[in-house]
Amino acid sequence: MRQTLKTFLGAGALVVVCSGVAGVTAYKVAQMNIESSSMDKVVFQQNPSSNIMASTYAAHQYQPVDLTKAAESSLHAVVHIQSTQQAKEQNMQQPTDIFEFFFGQGGRGQQQAQPRVGFGSGVIISKDGYIVTNNHVIEGADEITVKLNDNREFKGRIIGTDPSTDLALIKVESSDDLPTIPIANSDDLKVGEWVLAVGNPFNLNSTVTAGIVSAKARTLGVYNGGVESFIQTDAAINRGNSGGALVNATGELVGINSVLSSPTGAYAGYGFAIPTSIMTKVVSDLKEFGTVQRALLGIRGASLGGNLMEDQQAIDRSGTTLRDKAKEFGVTSGVWVREIVDGGSAADSDIFVDDVITGINDKKVQNFADLQEALSQYRPGDKVSVKLVRSKKEKTIQLTLKNEQGTTTIIKESGMDVLGAAYRNLPEDMKKQLKLGYGVQVTGVTTGKMANAGVRKDFIILKANEQPLRNVEDLEAVFKAAVKSPNQVLFLSGVYPSGKRGYYAVDLTQD
Repeated sequence: MRQTLKTFLGAGALVVVCSGVAGVTAYKVAQMNIESSSMDKVVFQQNPSSNIMASTYAAHQYQPVDLTKAAESSLHAVVHIQSTQQAKEQNMQQPTDIFEFFFGQGGRGQQQAQPRVGFGSGVIISKDGYIVTNNHVIEGADEITVKLNDNREFKGRIIGTDPSTDLALIKVESSDDLPTIPIANSDDLKVGEWVLAVGNPFNLNSTVTAGIVSAKARTLGVYNGGVESFIQTDAAINRGNSGGALVNATGELVGINSVLSSPTGAYAGYGFAIPTSIMTKVVSDLKEFGTVQRALLGIRGASLGGNLMEDQQAIDRSGTTLRDKAKEFGVTSGVWVREIVDGGSAADSDIFVDDVITGINDKKVQNFADLQEALSQYRPGDKVSVKLVRSKKEKTIQLTLKNEQGTTTIIKESGMDVLGAAYRNLPEDMKKQLKLGYGVQVTGVTTGKMANAGVRKDFIILKANEQPLRNVEDLEAVFKAAVKSPNQVLFLSGVYPSGKRGYYAVDLTQD
């Protein structure tokens, strides 16, 4: 889990119990007061409050909302996930004697690092073993172990991940049908509605907490430009709830617990979940294509229906605030278009700078989180109606959505195998021999995009798309970014063991 903002949700099975206890206390105290004080009797006679007495009696006899069935049905579909990253050798500077300790020039050695083990939760969404969790729960994992509520264990494999939404899809194989949670539309969720958070905080399996939805469409800025439109709850959640279920009072899945907002790293009042309106589309894309087909509007803007902090921030040297801009445009909320991105969806439409977007199809857009959530449900090539305000007049614009490459082409996940080569971290002896500080060596080339570009065996890649490569993981990261870039090209620069320099442009476009 992250240090500053972590995931999990849940909050108040205790709230339910405490409500009942408070009801009992209030009822008995009221009863004692009525019996002991003639003044109290007069007050009740003059102002009969049958509704108050009835509600107090109801709290004494019953829970405010019966969440037992929702808890019972969802517990079996929420799993405990253990992700293990295997130990890797690390280069360590090792002085060979006392003089080298003080004056440097020591030798280098290898030290075996300890395996890294992480824990989290997941939700079974299909009887054949598909499980949704957070990307950060299984990120970098070499081995995934899934444990069910009945203590059965399975090995999981990754189907696909989406760091932009912090979602991941994994799969386990079972001869029996697995328990699932029905998926509801989170758009129907209302602020104030009771929800349950189900997960494994602090490795305490099968934990259920309850609370209410305290806000929707929250943006926190934790995904570095990713898609954020969180369900906020006052549920008590802690480490290990990540990837667990947020369910409504009828036991339907409405979100995936993801982020904990806390100055201490433990529960301090609020938790956040990824709504199923986003999750459903991401899961569908990962199953079908291995990667998410993300549609972008192609604008840069600001929320006019933002929070108080945003409202008070000056947006130009004159001190104009977003609240001032909203008044100028004649709106109370929406997304102000400050810039049109070249090659994007909006660039080929009738959307202009200083328009205020107020809706996408039938979904109202009050802020940037609403806009992201709305767009996350579409794929490149889909046509949408954009409702906006221009010069204080409402307009509706039709446009075709594009992806981040500026096309409507479906992108399929392609691993490094499409390059048709094998690699290794550059050995220490070769670094010394060639006086190199880093590099990744190509140990073999077959048919593929590397061969097509002219790369030969033993080539030492020093930089890929201007990024220094210190290990194979660096190459993988640059490759993944290049696949999603508009150009889809991998520019390699490096050297052969003979000293000959090499520069190659590897075309990554799909055949």
